[in-house]
Amino acid sequence: MDVDAFIAVHRSDWQRLDELVGRRRLDGAESDELLVLYQRVSTHLSIIRSVDPESALSGALSTRLSRARTRFTGARSNTMEDIAQFFVFSLPAAFYRIRWLTVVVGLTFVAVAWLYAFWVGTPGVIQALGPDEELRRYVEEDFVDYYSENPAASFAGLVWTNNAWIAVQAVAFGVTGIWPVFILYQNAQGVGMAAGMMASYDRLDTFFLYILPHGFMELTAIFIATAAGLRIFWAWVAPGRRTRAAALAEEGRALITVALGLVLVLLVSGLVEGFVTPSGLPPWLRLTIGFLVLAAYWAYTLILGRRAVAAGHRGDLGAVDRGDAAVTA
Repeated sequence: MDVDAFIAVHRSDWQRLDELVGRRRLDGAESDELLVLYQRVSTHLSIIRSVDPESALSGALSTRLSRARTRFTGARSNTMEDIAQFFVFSLPAAFYRIRWLTVVVGLTFVAVAWLYAFWVGTPGVIQALGPDEELRRYVEEDFVDYYSENPAASFAGLVWTNNAWIAVQAVAFGVTGIWPVFILYQNAQGVGMAAGMMASYDRLDTFFLYILPHGFMELTAIFIATAAGLRIFWAWVAPGRRTRAAALAEEGRALITVALGLVLVLLVSGLVEGFVTPSGLPPWLRLTIGFLVLAAYWAYTLILGRRAVAAGHRGDLGAVDRGDAAVTA
């Protein structure tokens, strides 16, 4: 068989099949045409496979048929539409549903951190933490140098991966009800003790200047992750009218959405920590940038999230993707 002649004769059918598959919507006639072309190109593929099953043409026709099959069986194939669905509906809905728990977690963190800072500042405690020269070196040099001892890009990447790993753990092990609380307590303890040491040496202004620009969003991300983990724990303890398995499955899918979103949120805070916190920008500008990042998150969550939840979204997968059976009359 002359393959070149075969291609020349049938190329128009293949191109038309590609055109129909690529369209966002098809009317009735175009849908019928798509099915006819699918059957026709299937025949073409059978002929080519009988002659040369390993040829590039065989592979190309198989790919065309796979895309066409996906289209008329109803599976989504528009990647950009899926991405938009995630960022406009699924992610803000998932954030919105845990907004109050996020605030409670944040207030708890601040309270624990403040208690540790107060404790470190009490007489005798600061001396027990180490020799005066070591503590003075920490508050006068090490605390600030931490943010600039590595190149900004590599430091931002290191911070991002570390914090994303912490956030994913809080979500993934949230069902235990213990691990998220432990992570929150551990971080609050570290921040509180650092604040107490800096305050003891009259460097509290330096502490806030180097913590808040990125900390506004970074710490909020930890609060979100902890809230997400506790949400799935509560779904296990008190599933309501759902079965425990159904509650865990639904909340688990929604909170994996949170985990994916936090990877991006922490990327932003990592960039701020790497490029803004140690920069020579005026203090007020560094703090303003950090606050604007935090404000952008809450605007995204409260505005888009409220609309998404009102439209029935919960951050879960769609009915088809989660395997729900269709009910037919």
